[in-house]
Amino acid sequence: MTCRTPPGHRRLRHALVLASLAAVLACAVVAGLALGSVRIPPGEVLTILTGGAEPSPFRTIVLDVRLPRVLLGAVVGAGLAVVGTVLQALVRNRLADPFLLGISSGASAGAVLVLVLGVGGGVGAGITTTVAMPAAAFAGSLAAMTLVYALARRGGTMTGGRLVLAGVTVSYILSALTTLVLVVSARPEHFQEALFWSLGGLGSARWGTLAVPAVVLAAGTAVLMALARPLDLLLVGEEGATVLGLDTARFRAAVFVLASLVTGVMVAASGAIGFVGLLVPHAARMAVGAAHRPLLPVAALGGAVVLVVADLAARTVAAPQDIPVGVLTALTGGPFFLWLMRRRPEGAPV
Repeated sequence: MTCRTPPGHRRLRHALVLASLAAVLACAVVAGLALGSVRIPPGEVLTILTGGAEPSPFRTIVLDVRLPRVLLGAVVGAGLAVVGTVLQALVRNRLADPFLLGISSGASAGAVLVLVLGVGGGVGAGITTTVAMPAAAFAGSLAAMTLVYALARRGGTMTGGRLVLAGVTVSYILSALTTLVLVVSARPEHFQEALFWSLGGLGSARWGTLAVPAVVLAAGTAVLMALARPLDLLLVGEEGATVLGLDTARFRAAVFVLASLVTGVMVAASGAIGFVGLLVPHAARMAVGAAHRPLLPVAALGGAVVLVVADLAARTVAAPQDIPVGVLTALTGGPFFLWLMRRRPEGAPV
């Protein structure tokens, strides 16, 4: 006899998981604002956040330097986790994430191309970071995702091994093209900025860089929440979803475009940060199950927690040196990916 959890218990568990993650995120944000090359007492941080502090160096550090960085980490982490969750459903493979499938590399290539060409420079230099760079990153991520999907799909079928191999191949090609563009440009400052795109980091976060990623994350997550039922239908397989009335080809194409848009904007703000979209969805499924309506908010909060904590570690482990946060996520995500590869059989479904 199969024992099913009552709906009321599932809702209670979901609410408890969300509340716990929100509390952990709040603590991580306070820690991110308090810790660094200059230590600030948590009580002082809370006083500054509530507007009760007088103008001081601490207030400047918290509000103008650390708070934009912490908030950008939360937004980017949430966005990458949400995209990873959706991609794993779309391709029915839990090894999928924006980094491994080459989407992040495509976004980085587009952003670096804009940087080298100086699109939006001159009088309207701010256009480069606010409009041209996210647009180019989106175009690059969409092109990379389309190419990976086309290479991995043969004869109407797609295996996990072929998908990952196509993603890694496309990622290497795009990285090589990015390097070629930088070499041809022959400007040292471009090499320094390209290191940011390849390793990922939040050190360039400013209040002006937060608006576009935050709006795209909120809008993208809202749309994906509305598409939770079709995403759930994909879990039963393509034939089953078609029988239940879903136009899988059109639906996948639309959601791929949306996922590429979110990824492109996140990469334009933070560079390519790997494995957040791989690690977090697995943990979220273990907490609330595979249904996407409860899963997506949990994945978003979980991704925010992971990247805020990872960035805090990047700033403090080798202080005063700032380690690129993408290095730390790769050090933890790489072994997890190898464990997944050994644990799941070839072509195993989601």
